Amino acid sequence: MHQPVVRFQGVGKRYGSVEVLRGIDFEIRAGDAVGLAGVNGAGKTTLIKCLLDSCEIDAGAIHIHGIAHRRPEARARLAFLPEHFAAPHFLTGREFLDAMRGMAGTAAGDERAALEALELDPDVLRKPARTYSKGTTQKLGLAACFASGRDLYVLDEPMGGLDPRARAGVKRVLLQQKSAGRTVFFSAHSLADIEEICDHMAVLHNGGLAYFGPPSGLLERYGESSLESAFLRCIEETNGERHA
Repeated sequence: MHQPVVRFQGVGKRYGSVEVLRGIDFEIRAGDAVGLAGVNGAGKTTLIKCLLDSCEIDAGAIHIHGIAHRRPEARARLAFLPEHFAAPHFLTGREFLDAMRGMAGTAAGDERAALEALELDPDVLRKPARTYSKGTTQKLGLAACFASGRDLYVLDEPMGGLDPRARAGVKRVLLQQKSAGRTVFFSAHSLADIEEICDHMAVLHNGGLAYFGPPSGLLERYGESSLESAFLRCIEETNGERHA
C-alpha cells in the first residue's frame, strides 16, 4: 500500500477558548486533487496553516510524505500559494519569477508552460509587481508555484480575484499537474471548481470534518443533483448533530 502524500490524524486547534478544528482525520494520495470546502470561518485556512506549520496544532499529528510536518524537510517537495499573495513591490514580475525559479532550481520550460496556460503576457512581466491588478498578481503567484516543479501544491483560494478566462486557465493548469502525477490540495468557495477538478473533497463545518470522499459520493448521500444542494444538506445535518 502506497504511503499517502499528506495524512491528518485527529488534528485539533484552538485559539484561546475557541475550538477551530477538532479531530480532523483524512489522507491525500499521490496524484489526487483534493478540494477543501466550507462556509466562511469553517477552518479551511487554519487547516492549511497547520499543515505548513505556520501555527501549532493542539492535538493529533500531520505527516507529509511520511515526515512529521514540523520538520523542514517535510515541506521540501511542496509549493504554497496563500490566499492574499503579494510579490515584493520593488521587483518586476520577470525578476520575481527568475528569483523563484533560481531558488527552486527548475528549468525555464516549466515556467513557460505555466505562463502560457495562465496567459501572462511577457510585456506585463516587465512592469513592477506593485502596478498589477489583483488578478494579475494572483496569476504571477500561481505561475511561480507551478513553475517550481514540486510534486505537491497547496493553494489557498487560488482562483480568488480571477476573471472567468483566467479561472479557466488555472483549472487547465491544475488538471495538467494532476495528469502529470502531481498532488493538489486547495481550498475553494466554488463547489463547481471542486466538482470539475477534484477526485476527493473535504467539507469542514463547525471545526469538524463533515464529509470526505468523491464529490459524487456527497451527491449520492443526499440524493441531490447539484453539489451545492448536497453541500448545504451536509452542513445542515452537521448543525443538527452539534446541537442535539
